[in-house]
Amino acid sequence: MSIASLKPYVVVFTASACILVIEIVAGRILAPVIGVSLYTWTSIIGIVLAGISLGNYLGGRIADWRPHPTTLGLILLAGGISSLAILPIFAAVADLFDSVPILPRIVLIVTSLFIAPSIILGMVTPVVIKLELKDLQKTGNVVGRIYALSTAGSILGTFLTGFVLIQWWGTRTILVVVSLVLVLLALALGNLWRPGTRNIAPVGVALLAVVAGLVGIGFARSALGSPCLEESAYFCIKVKDEVRDGREIRILTLDALRHSFTDLSDPAHLVYTYEKVFADMADYIAETEPGMRVLFIGGGGYTMPRYLEHTYPESTLEVIEIDPAVTEVALEQFGLRPDTGIISYNEDARMKIPRLPHDKYDLVVGDAFNDLSVPYHLTTKEFNEDVAALLKEDGIYVANVVDERQDGRFLRSFASTLKETFDYVYVIRGDSNWDSPSRHTYVIAGANQPFTAYDLNSAANRAGRASTTELMPGADFALWLKEDPGVVLTDDYVPVDNMLAPLYLESR
Repeated sequence: MSIASLKPYVVVFTASACILVIEIVAGRILAPVIGVSLYTWTSIIGIVLAGISLGNYLGGRIADWRPHPTTLGLILLAGGISSLAILPIFAAVADLFDSVPILPRIVLIVTSLFIAPSIILGMVTPVVIKLELKDLQKTGNVVGRIYALSTAGSILGTFLTGFVLIQWWGTRTILVVVSLVLVLLALALGNLWRPGTRNIAPVGVALLAVVAGLVGIGFARSALGSPCLEESAYFCIKVKDEVRDGREIRILTLDALRHSFTDLSDPAHLVYTYEKVFADMADYIAETEPGMRVLFIGGGGYTMPRYLEHTYPESTLEVIEIDPAVTEVALEQFGLRPDTGIISYNEDARMKIPRLPHDKYDLVVGDAFNDLSVPYHLTTKEFNEDVAALLKEDGIYVANVVDERQDGRFLRSFASTLKETFDYVYVIRGDSNWDSPSRHTYVIAGANQPFTAYDLNSAANRAGRASTTELMPGADFALWLKEDPGVVLTDDYVPVDNMLAPLYLESR
């Protein structure tokens, strides 16, 4: 096979790879603005597929109208421009639909950004097929090879972006590279400057001028600059400082969700109410075990691990934080000492916990849930059983859950699921406002030995801290679950995203 005969396959392979690169990057671009949710990915996949489908149709019509290599060249050039245009368009529309309800807002933003490149790059395959199809007796062979190469390109684009490119370059650089690849492909293989294409040359010049204009607009509006301090394999990581109650607090934001508030000068200062409940629990355990062994599921800004390291220096503290970049930011930006005794495991908690020693931990703190970002595989009965295996006989598992007490489905289901593993389950607030209909960050505890709010408050008071922690009264808790127990979450059935969907819609 000659080099010339390889050109159509190179074009199809590359264009298909670029579409999937854009689709994977789409989630990361949108995360700081609308978060990463079931709705976000549903919209991205749906809009990109709709664009490809429409592009296939239009590409077929264009191929019949003008079956010429320059047609393909112009499509590739337009694909490069539309890919680069994502950045300045994003800068323009990010706040444009703020007043629109969240579902149509997501769809509108995704459509504004990604429908054009999806349509244009979707045109490539039909045009290439038309140009290659010279013998009707070989239709199946030609079409089969082209679609096979197209699919192979999509696979490469998916894996390369998810596993390598985002961590190496970040989303904005990736889009610039995609644009450059398509433009160079158009110039190299699109026959735009050959004799007989004089009528096409001005169009090519005009399109290149658009590229230059978009780059200029992007720089002028900082569209090419990332809002992230760092883009890791998992998050867009952002850090900022603000003053709260006269204190300078450093805030860690992962994608669109605030995860940690830290006073760098005072590790004993806690901002979140649920963190104060965690602190009460630690005080209670420390009365009998000051050298307690504590495991944190989720590190974030390491606020609670730093608090316990400062308050109970005899304790053994371990943190499972899936993202090594988050741990690095905690070391560089959130006061985590380089010589800290806190042990960090940078891997998925579901994978790590079964390999930790059993019957050794006094407290396991689940702090991986934030607002509407819930790793569902950390909510199931099977996971709870793995956690229970780590605990001593009097050990306690606590986790923060954001939901509405009365109407929320996830809070009830999480409590019901814990009851499958632990003898005693408690729903806890940092105040007495149990009748509030608003969403709240509750703490749910599972244990095999009972305790009371008095135990927690007394321990905190003896430790020199004021405490207003309350447990839902036992009778109220039993009635609450009897009215609607939710479902027992298992590895086979864990519809957490669907349970939190109404809360997500109300909160945006």
